Amino acid sequence: MTGPHPSVAAVRNAVREALDGCDIGTRVWVACSGGPDSLALAAATGYVGRKEGYLTGAIIVDHGLQADSGVVAERAAAEVRRAGIHTVFIEKVVVGREGGLEAAARNARYMALNNRIDAEGGLNPHLLTGHTMDDQAETVLLALARGSGARALSGIPARRGRIVRPLLSLRRKDTVAACQALGLNPWHDPTNLHPDGPKRSQLRTKVMPALVDVLGPGVVSGLARSAALLQADADELERQARSAMSTSASAVRGEEWRCDMLAALPDAIRSRMIKMLAENKGAGPLTAAHVTAIDQLITDFRGQGAVSLPGGFEARREYGRLVIIDPHKKPSP
Repeated sequence: MTGPHPSVAAVRNAVREALDGCDIGTRVWVACSGGPDSLALAAATGYVGRKEGYLTGAIIVDHGLQADSGVVAERAAAEVRRAGIHTVFIEKVVVGREGGLEAAARNARYMALNNRIDAEGGLNPHLLTGHTMDDQAETVLLALARGSGARALSGIPARRGRIVRPLLSLRRKDTVAACQALGLNPWHDPTNLHPDGPKRSQLRTKVMPALVDVLGPGVVSGLARSAALLQADADELERQARSAMSTSASAVRGEEWRCDMLAALPDAIRSRMIKMLAENKGAGPLTAAHVTAIDQLITDFRGQGAVSLPGGFEARREYGRLVIIDPHKKPSP
């Protein structure tokens, strides 16, 4: 008796490892577009769920951005059922334009996914997404081009809250092969392969093949490995920043922070503290430019004015202290 195709086995093992330790009856959802990555993931999750006693389901988000998006969603639902998951929901969303089309679609998608998961309830729900090593490499390159810091360069996290990404150790070709071996018919989004499409599509069709030609096939795994190393570094630096915030009581008066004590911290810790301080107040997300401007209030103050932050917030230096001004709070008399 022969076992499953190697690619099928690889995807199943990745899902099994990602869910290791979950209790029987755990609710496991797959975010599925109908593409090869998420369809292979759905098939593996259905298989592992039956073996381990998980309650599996799939959620398909119809973004309505293409004329036949409804047909694509229904086709995806049919393929997911063929793959072995029979609890399937199609969520229709309206995509805005704030932050660009790609970001707006992502925000709408995750809101719909989380709303459905919350509505269904169940034991310790997990949401699995089909991001692969190729997606990771592309994300790192996009962050590198933007001049991002370690957190962005660390790419897509394997876990964040209830979101789990089991396939980051596998290549896109593995999910395609798994679908072929299982007789599944994935949908191939034409925008993903259009050379004049969104930046990620252009990166996928033009840049990555060129990098592989010049640097060899190991470039994808190399970028993913770098992301994993940076993820660990970023996690540790953020842990130290949180620790510094909790132990620096003498630097705080109300909601003000002494600039001399902040300036004495290592740059990597201080920059993360600045971001945490502002975002904890509700200002954010901060860009690198915001953090740099606030840092200059602390370390290179020359009488400059307030730094404007997202949400109408401001960062100011007043009497040697850093103050984050909340526009929604009335100033004290």
